[in-house]
Amino acid sequence: MTELDLLAFGAHPDDVEIGMGGTLALHVEQGFKVGIVDLTLAELSSNGTVTIRQEEAEQAAKVLGLSVRQNLGFPDRGLLDPATIVPILVDMIRTYKPTLVFAPYEIDRHPDHGHCGRLVEEAVFSAGIHKYQGREERPAHRVSSFYSYFINGFHSPDFVVDITSVQDKKRESLMAYKSQFIKVEGGVETPLTSGYVESVESRDRLFGKEVGLAFAEGFKTKKPFVQRSLL
Repeated sequence: MTELDLLAFGAHPDDVEIGMGGTLALHVEQGFKVGIVDLTLAELSSNGTVTIRQEEAEQAAKVLGLSVRQNLGFPDRGLLDPATIVPILVDMIRTYKPTLVFAPYEIDRHPDHGHCGRLVEEAVFSAGIHKYQGREERPAHRVSSFYSYFINGFHSPDFVVDITSVQDKKRESLMAYKSQFIKVEGGVETPLTSGYVESVESRDRLFGKEVGLAFAEGFKTKKPFVQRSLL
């Protein structure tokens, strides 16, 4: 089984690409192994089908250069049972042994995103407890850091990652989801079909501008960074 440096969880296929596709692409270019675990098949989405969405997710994975992409098949709008879901997330963390884990920021207009973030945070903690039993018998794994990425929100980040060099790759990964971001005849108009990709790029540009970069992705952390020196 592939061990990962970065493992990002999303409630639906395309969540991770929206929030941190550039960060994943950047680290792949730097030689790190990265992966995505999607919790649901997004079967309740207004546009597209499960089959189409999975094909789009695989295409986005190729664009980003992922080592792993897995879907756990939990019900869309059904991320409400920690007793069932957390042990499986623990197994994912113990299987891939990531150094860093990412999940959606808990404040978001879509409840699934917040539920996903809280479930993953629980799993990160439990994965490091030796006596905690997941669904499978795997040794404990302690993650170095857990960070949250933004999907729909324009929250103030605790830190940003410079994605200027891979912004085009992030856009390509998002545009793999044509069923979600492009209005087609017979399709349903949603917030995603009305300039959503452009709004994501505007956020990345805003975060970049605040620190003198062209594009950046923002993240939240619950523990401070350690600096050995300020000079």
